[in-house]
Amino acid sequence: MSERNHNYPDWDDSVYGTGPTDPPKSRGALVALMLILIIFLCGIVTMLSLMNIRLFRELKTDKKQQELAISFTTEPTEEMVEQMVPAQEPAAAVSSAPNATMNLQAAPKGIDNIPQNGGMSLQDIYTQNIPSVVSITCQSSHSASSGTGVILSADGYIVTNAHVVENSSAISVQLTDDRIFNARLVGCDDISDLAVLHIDCTDLTPAQFGDSSTLRVGDTVVAIGDPLGAAFRGTYTNGIVSAINRDVDTNGRTMTLIQTNAALNSGNSGGPLINCYGQVIGINTMKIGTFTDTAGVEGLGFAIPSTQVKEIVDQIISQGYVSGRPTLGITGEALSSFYQHYYRMPAGLYITEVEAGSDAARKGIQEGDMLLYLGDTRITSMDDLKSAIYDCQVGEVVEVIVYHKGQQYKLELTLSEDIPNYG
Repeated sequence: MSERNHNYPDWDDSVYGTGPTDPPKSRGALVALMLILIIFLCGIVTMLSLMNIRLFRELKTDKKQQELAISFTTEPTEEMVEQMVPAQEPAAAVSSAPNATMNLQAAPKGIDNIPQNGGMSLQDIYTQNIPSVVSITCQSSHSASSGTGVILSADGYIVTNAHVVENSSAISVQLTDDRIFNARLVGCDDISDLAVLHIDCTDLTPAQFGDSSTLRVGDTVVAIGDPLGAAFRGTYTNGIVSAINRDVDTNGRTMTLIQTNAALNSGNSGGPLINCYGQVIGINTMKIGTFTDTAGVEGLGFAIPSTQVKEIVDQIISQGYVSGRPTLGITGEALSSFYQHYYRMPAGLYITEVEAGSDAARKGIQEGDMLLYLGDTRITSMDDLKSAIYDCQVGEVVEVIVYHKGQQYKLELTLSEDIPNYG
């Protein structure tokens, strides 16, 4: 049998094995990559070594310089001995005994702080007035609020701010002797921000009121109240009269107030501002810093002058309201954007009550309607409505736009005198 002539490649040994018969892959690229990586790492190590050597040399040099700059001798030279001054013994050595204690010396009683000649000390002002200051807590269907009040008479009349008690379904009064009474709202005037309450008690200590028209800028004043609520009730702060007859715009109306730097915070509302003779010369009403905290405003408190307080309080006690206050005869609430879209209603004041006998009732306005405009003023809340009629007079005719059953109507309404019924 003759042998055939075959031309096999160099790698083929003409023997079948169990492994693959493809030619082996080249490993040159992988080897080159590993060499490059090794060279790169060696470079980093070399660089770090050089940096360490340089840092070590610098540290060694600094150490030598320090050793040269700070030298010590074990024995002074003759020149040094001549220049040396004998050390003085300390007057009193500090005891290093482990049982040493701190001694408290007897401290004298604080002296009376009399702010002005002829005035009372701050301590006496507080003692005289604190029985006349009460804490007020209010409950409504949605929330709770608190404030301060001042006793007007021994038989239970108390003055506070209108914004403290507005929209309250229940009001309680706590005296300084911790007795608590349910209070009745006698009357409330939003324009002056004053309200009068009454409790069934006949042994109260009324405050002494002074004439605020005699105040001067720089006069010493103090405030008593419940900043941040009843937890801090009876807090006492002092300051001066910073300005008198200060016109302040709030909720669309201008109030003429006493400005003071006595610290006032939320909860002080309705409390007394007192002069150096222990007389209440104002009812604290607002703190500008509450609205301008981002500007860092501090020391701007305001109080209603006692001359205004007397005029308003006397009318509320005698007749339950303040004469000459105009009203449209409707009560409402702001409507959220959700309900506006859900019920497809325009933005406005949602009317919840129409006063019987008012011109609004006679013209057919009903609960569930929307008050959109009064004159050219857009109305979306009760504050908007009060601001819009603030400068109006009783008997004046105003033009309104009302949304009623899917249609808008333009009506003319006559303002009547606001005679609220508190029940």
